Amino acid sequence: MAIKEGLRPGGRSARVQESIHSAVRDLLEEQDRSTVTVPQIAVRAGVTPSTIYRRWGDLSVLLADVALARLRPDSEPANTGSLRGDVRAWAEQYLDEMSSEPGRNIMRDVQSSATPGYCVTIIGAQLQTILDRYPDQPKPSVDRLINLVVAPTVFRILFSAAALEVEELHRLIEIALGE
Repeated sequence: MAIKEGLRPGGRSARVQESIHSAVRDLLEEQDRSTVTVPQIAVRAGVTPSTIYRRWGDLSVLLADVALARLRPDSEPANTGSLRGDVRAWAEQYLDEMSSEPGRNIMRDVQSSATPGYCVTIIGAQLQTILDRYPDQPKPSVDRLINLVVAPTVFRILFSAAALEVEELHRLIEIALGE
C-alpha cells in the first residue's frame, strides 16, 4: 500500500492553481472584470468549471485569491540609505500601484477575501524590513506606520474620488517618524 503524501510544492495542484491564476490575470487584462466568468476562466486554464468551484467556491473568492497573490512583493523594499528615504520610497510606490485602476480592483477583491489580516502581514513585513535596516536609529513601530501612513492611503484609495496627494503622504510620514 502506498503512503499518501501531502501536496507537493510545484506538484499538479500548484500547476493547476497557477494555470487558473494566470487565466484570471489574462482575462482581467483583456476585458472588464464584471464580464469575467468561471466558465471563461476554466476554458482558458484548461480545467473544468467544477475544478474552480471545488477549490474556490465562487468567482469572488477566486478573484480575492488572485488579488492576494498579486500583493506578495517580488523583492525587498528599496534601500535609499536612510529610514526616511526608504519609507518614502515604499509609500510612494504603494500609493502609485494601489491607486491605479488595477490596484483599486485588487484592494476591492481582497476586501471580500476570507483572510483580511493577510494584507497587514504583507505590509507589516515590508515595513519591518525597512525598520530593521536601521538598528541604531530611533524609529516608529510597524503599527504606527500602518496607522498613520498606510491606513489613510488605503482609505482615500477606496473611499474617495481622488487618491492621497504625494505631499500629504510625505506629511503623514513625517508625523509617523516623529516622536
